[in-house]
Amino acid sequence: MSGSAPEAACARAPVIIDVEASGFGRGSYPIEIGVALADGRTTCFLVRPEDDWTHWDEEAAALHGLDRGVLHAKGKPVREVARALNELLSGVTAYSDAWGMDSSWVGLLYDRAALPQRFRIEALSVLLDESLRATWAARKREVRATMRLARHRASADALVIQRALLRSLASASTGQSDGASGPLLSGAIPG
Repeated sequence: MSGSAPEAACARAPVIIDVEASGFGRGSYPIEIGVALADGRTTCFLVRPEDDWTHWDEEAAALHGLDRGVLHAKGKPVREVARALNELLSGVTAYSDAWGMDSSWVGLLYDRAALPQRFRIEALSVLLDESLRATWAARKREVRATMRLARHRASADALVIQRALLRSLASASTGQSDGASGPLLSGAIPG
């Protein structure tokens, strides 16, 4: 687990999950799962593809920068990743800004692992009102630029999403446009 500290202290941030996959459509499967925990720490799991998981989209690979060789050499078996996620997230609601895809890929992981998923994945949009949804993409770009991330990877993406959400919520609660100061909404995040 990474020791990266949260951008601002708060009693409870939403847990964020992000999944990188072999492609964008039918036949794709999870290759990396990243989580930003409530305290701002991050963790990431490379997933070793199952023997019949052969779909590979070069466009997706250009985004995440992973190749099949790395996944086979350093990835963990699906059952091991599923167990680790259950230990980490049991009873928690994790939020995703790509809920439809991420929940499907995590569901596939658990199906192949033959284990029950012990946490929920919910759409991040349930935490954003209409005005926050309107500025969401810009807020994410702003946070990504501030963090100066060189790679598009699951744990880094989860942390960007978490920090952008915290900034958005702080900005909404204080009426400030930058979200840099003022109290975060402690306890306001369902989970």
